[in-house]
Amino acid sequence: MADLSLAAVKSAVLIFLLLTTFAYMTLLERKLLGKFQVRYGPNRVGPLGLLQPLADGVKLLFKESFRPAQVDVIVYLVAPTITMVTSLVVYAVIPFGPEVSFFGRRVTLYLADVNVGILLILAASSIGVYGIILGGWSSNNKYSLLGSLRSSAQLISYELALSLAVIAVVLTAGTLSLVEIVEAQQRLWFVALQPVGFLIFLVAAIAETNRAPFDLPEAEQELVAGYQTEYGGFKFAMFYFGEYIGIVTMSALATTLFWGGWNGPLLPPVVWFALKSFVFIFFLIWLRATMPRVRHDQLMAFGWKFLVPVGLLNIVVTSIWVILRQT
Repeated sequence: MADLSLAAVKSAVLIFLLLTTFAYMTLLERKLLGKFQVRYGPNRVGPLGLLQPLADGVKLLFKESFRPAQVDVIVYLVAPTITMVTSLVVYAVIPFGPEVSFFGRRVTLYLADVNVGILLILAASSIGVYGIILGGWSSNNKYSLLGSLRSSAQLISYELALSLAVIAVVLTAGTLSLVEIVEAQQRLWFVALQPVGFLIFLVAAIAETNRAPFDLPEAEQELVAGYQTEYGGFKFAMFYFGEYIGIVTMSALATTLFWGGWNGPLLPPVVWFALKSFVFIFFLIWLRATMPRVRHDQLMAFGWKFLVPVGLLNIVVTSIWVILRQT
């Protein structure tokens, strides 16, 4: 019972932190985009605009909930829930730090150390796209359907490239456990051993999260708003939540797999993990303000004709290196 109570407390704290992160990531992005574009960001609600996320949340919560005619009601309502829940599930195995002493008891800064943790994350991220596909299909809107089809094609293409990058890390570390992968980087971070794998992972992660310049599923000039065109109020917020938490997830995974996780000098482990993740979040926002959107055929061609072959070659080279190191 004590272990279950501790897990419940850690889950509640983690969900609260993720909700807070989602709220203030929207503010951070709007502030940074304002700086990049030489204009003011949100600065009216609260000191320095810090209460803007609260105002946005209250607005979405009390906004009129509409439902278009001739939609598949059950699927229409379940779709945003799938997106939101799957974005939270992956944090069950992401380690934010090592074991620490808390009131005389050893406490891990993660919910579970699963021996196939990386597979769980890949499986959950694959299921998450069902929310987008079902949301676009059930809306009875051609723009929503096209956006969801784009998303499914994009996921299949770049999930493969991302998995190839992850396999190279697994071969290097010799384990599927995320905790053991971080511990294997105490002396040398894997970005030094897997620079090609890291670049593949980074590009695939941007495509996985539907971020610019790969935000084709919700291209407003072509599809109004894509798969979420017919969603408003709190249902729209659930899709929005899944998208932004996906950014945090990919940043945390990049930190865990390639940049040493919580490892670092002087500062506490959790601070190192947060700082490294923030650098990736900042980079993704900066990229949105800098790069123009690519065409969908260019996106698919780049994934299948370049990233996948390079990822396979990287695995071959890594396998040879691992065998030679063991002999």
